[in-house]
Amino acid sequence: MSQSVSCNSCAYYEDHVANSTKVAEHAGLCRFNPPVTQPEPNARGLWPVVTASDWCGHFSETRN
Repeated sequence: MSQSVSCNSCAYYEDHVANSTKVAEHAGLCRFNPPVTQPEPNARGLWPVVTASDWCGHFSETRN
């Protein structure tokens, strides 16, 4: 996969903090889809964590 269409180049990739207020090395959050629910009823949803070199079919250079 070309580096130009990987998550770190996508408009929906957020690279500064991954769900825990800790900086995740080479990882970030995918903001395209909604947060994923957790098994416990009172747990909050979490954004999907992806690596900078991941890719998917939702890649976009700009937010639509």
